[in-house]
Amino acid sequence: MSLVVFSCKSEDATDPTAFYMPGEFEPQEAVWFGTWYMGDRENDYKKVITDVMKAIEGHVKIKMASPSDSIMQIAKRQLDSLGVDTTKIQFFVMPGEAHWIRDHGATFVINRLGELGAVDFEWNFYGYLDWQINRDSTIADSLKIWDKKIRQGKRAKVDSLMAVATGAKWIKGNLTIEGGSIEVNGKGVLIQCEAVTLKRNPGWTKEALEEEYKRTLGVKKVIWLPQGLAEDEHMTQFQLGKYITLGTGGHTDEFVRFADDRTILLAWVDENEVEAHPLNKLNYERMKKNYEILKKASDHNGKPFRIIKIPLPYIQERPIVVSDSIRDNHHISLKSFTYKDRNKVKKGDELVSVAAASYMNFLVTNGVVVTSSYANNKASIKREKEVERLLQRAFPGRKIVFIDAMVLNWGGGGIHCSTQQEPKIRKL
Repeated sequence: MSLVVFSCKSEDATDPTAFYMPGEFEPQEAVWFGTWYMGDRENDYKKVITDVMKAIEGHVKIKMASPSDSIMQIAKRQLDSLGVDTTKIQFFVMPGEAHWIRDHGATFVINRLGELGAVDFEWNFYGYLDWQINRDSTIADSLKIWDKKIRQGKRAKVDSLMAVATGAKWIKGNLTIEGGSIEVNGKGVLIQCEAVTLKRNPGWTKEALEEEYKRTLGVKKVIWLPQGLAEDEHMTQFQLGKYITLGTGGHTDEFVRFADDRTILLAWVDENEVEAHPLNKLNYERMKKNYEILKKASDHNGKPFRIIKIPLPYIQERPIVVSDSIRDNHHISLKSFTYKDRNKVKKGDELVSVAAASYMNFLVTNGVVVTSSYANNKASIKREKEVERLLQRAFPGRKIVFIDAMVLNWGGGGIHCSTQQEPKIRKL
């Protein structure tokens, strides 16, 4: 396989060859899925993916990547058994592919000539090296070797394989970022979370990062927000002496999204709920700071954004016990803690595991928005109705579909993380 590297000029109305990233709310050609993990969580993962596919079927083409032909055949049989018409799905074998295709897969861009581009950003497995060194600094040298293998491994090449599969022009990006941390309005505005982007790219200044985004995504301005949700802290984190969270460090698709080029949706905690849970207070403080920044920001025309606050679901938590080595839904290993935190816990301690739950991790495509459901009691049902009303207001003309995606939340992600949109090309 040979690839030609294309440079990517910033979007310019006078240059039809310049590539830019359209908003996710714009017309789409297809939605990509990775293959769910073929392990203990297989049944739950495939159920979520099946529900999402059924929700978007007829609205947009579906494409699916698998790491091998054998796994692809298993996926086909399982989808067939769950009522998905696999004859309407395009399947691709891409060695290294895994479930979270948005994060390690291609970021698609288009230009006014009607061409498709695929940006290939650097991949370092969510900054896992930094977290591991923080957990155990004595193995830093060997971890750096591991990090190099990750950056050059099969999963790091999935985005280039997606370029080949779609006939897109391959655009090499030099910075490290996951797709779940890229939020654009399609008119040149990009939202970034400092806690993710700066940490993934040590040594880069904001100015240098912005220039690279201008080159690869055609953006004209970047809005920097300090932090994401407390439930989405980096990797496994021990918070407030009791809570265990697992996440990416602050992906934008958990807390801030564009509904159109002038409307921003922001995850929110009402003041009267701040004291209801310790993590609510953290989220309230973080989102309030983000709101103040967004309120002062302007769109591509220099006008203020319309901001819609989307309530967060009630905290989704379950008990978890500290173990010597076991790690599953009910246990967490002592080795999962950093050295600093390991001194604060001991075997047998009962802690609380918190899921990366958010209504904001939704997929928007032609005619439909698919988001997570947390309606398991009277209060949460009422909240979900309010969220549905707000999403319908933000996405008029689209059907709002809720599905149970908790298994993804417990894995640190959601529906949006599990998909990637391929925009419809058009000559302008």
